[in-house]
Amino acid sequence: MKISMVSEHASPLAALGGVDAGGQNVHVAALSDALARRGHTVTVYTRRDAEDLPARVNVGPRLEVVHVDAGPPVHVPKDELLPYMGDLAEGIAKDWGQRPPDVVHGHFWMSGLAALDAARQAARRDDPQAGPGDDAGYRIPVIQTFHALGTVKRRHQGNEDSSPPQRRWLEPAVGRSADRIIATCSDEVFELKAMGIDTGKVSIAPCGVDLGLFSADGPPAPKPRTHRILSVGRLVPRKGVDLVIRALPHLAAAGFHDVQLLIVGGGAEPGVLHADAEVRRLLELAHELGVAGKVTIQGQVPRGGMPGIFRSADAVVCTPWYEPFGIVPLEAMACGVPVVAAAVGGLQDTVLDHGTGLHVPPRDPEAIAEALAILLGNPGLRAEMGAAGQARARTRYSWDRVAAETEKAYQLAMAEQPATLGMEGAAL
Repeated sequence: MKISMVSEHASPLAALGGVDAGGQNVHVAALSDALARRGHTVTVYTRRDAEDLPARVNVGPRLEVVHVDAGPPVHVPKDELLPYMGDLAEGIAKDWGQRPPDVVHGHFWMSGLAALDAARQAARRDDPQAGPGDDAGYRIPVIQTFHALGTVKRRHQGNEDSSPPQRRWLEPAVGRSADRIIATCSDEVFELKAMGIDTGKVSIAPCGVDLGLFSADGPPAPKPRTHRILSVGRLVPRKGVDLVIRALPHLAAAGFHDVQLLIVGGGAEPGVLHADAEVRRLLELAHELGVAGKVTIQGQVPRGGMPGIFRSADAVVCTPWYEPFGIVPLEAMACGVPVVAAAVGGLQDTVLDHGTGLHVPPRDPEAIAEALAILLGNPGLRAEMGAAGQARARTRYSWDRVAAETEKAYQLAMAEQPATLGMEGAAL
C-alpha cells in the first residue's frame, strides 16, 4: 500500500520538547516507521520550517519525509498556519503527480484540510471534465486523526484558547468529509458524536510506545532523595504541573518529607530555563508553598536519556486538565513505573485504576497527594503496578499492533464508498 501522511506542524524529524513539538511528532514518526516495516511505502508531508531543510529525507526503507514550501521557511506557531494549508495541499498534489497514493492520512485538523484539498486536486487532474462542485472523480480515501479537538480545548481553556476562530466550523467539516476517522481513545468517539460526526466511520487505534527504548531493563538514573516523583511533558498550564507542586505540602503532612519532584520538559534549553514563562511561574509557586528545595526542573532531555529517568521514579504523575491521549503514561508503564493520572480523556483508557496506577479527579492536589502517599508508602504495591503496566504496554500498545489496527482502518476506507467531500467554498 502506498500511504501519504500529512503532518503540517509536527515533523517526525523534529526535536521533541519544544513549544509545538511533542506527542504528535512521536506518533507520526513511530506509526510511519511501523507501517513501513509492514511492507508499505510511506511518505510524510510536512511544512518546510527552515531554509536549509532538504526537499526529501530518506528515513529508512520505504519511508521518507518531504518538506513542502507552504508559507515562510521559518518556525510558525501551529495556530497561525491555517493560511498556508492551500499551499501545502498544492505541494502535496504536485508531488503525487500521476502516481497518487492509495490513502492519505491527515494528522491534526489543519492537516486534514490539506489532505482533503490535495485529494480533490488529484481527482480533478484525473478527471478534467469534473466541474468545481463535482467530486465524482474523488478516488483517494482520506483518513483523519485529530490528536486534539477544538471543542475540548475551548471547554477547558476558554478565552485562553489560541486556535483560529475558523476551527469551529472547519474541524467538524474535516470530520464529516473524511472517509474514516481514527480516534485514539473511547472518550474521543463521544466528542466526535457531539460534533455531529457519524461514529459509524470511526475506528479506534491508540498511540503506541517504543518498546525497544522504553523498558524496565537497564539502570535507573541517580536520584538525590529517598523518593522521586516524575512529571514529563511540555510546560504549559493545561498540563497541570502546578497541581503536582501544590500536592507536595499535603504529601509532607502525610509524613513524606524526603521527596524530589523532577520536572522534565519545557521549551527552553537547560541553561536558559528562566526564559520560559511557565518555568518561572512554577518555580515561583514552589517558593510560595515552601517546597522550592524539593522541585527540580531539568528542561529538555534527549529521548535516549528518558528510560533511565523513568526507571528512577517511584511514580510518574500526569494530571492535565484534559488529554486527548498522552504518550508519557505509556512510556512510564513500559519502564515498570506506576502512574498517577487525572481521570480525563485518553488517560482513562491507558492507565488502569488500581491496576497500573491510580486515577485522581482533575485539578485536585489533595487527591494527587493521597494517591502518591499510597504508592510511596507501599513498595510492594509499586512493584505490582509497575509489572502490570509493563505487561499492558507490551501487549496492547506496541507500535506494531497500532500499525496493524491503522492498516485495518485504511482497508475499510478503501473498501467503502468514497465520501462526498462537502468542503467546497469553505472559507479559511
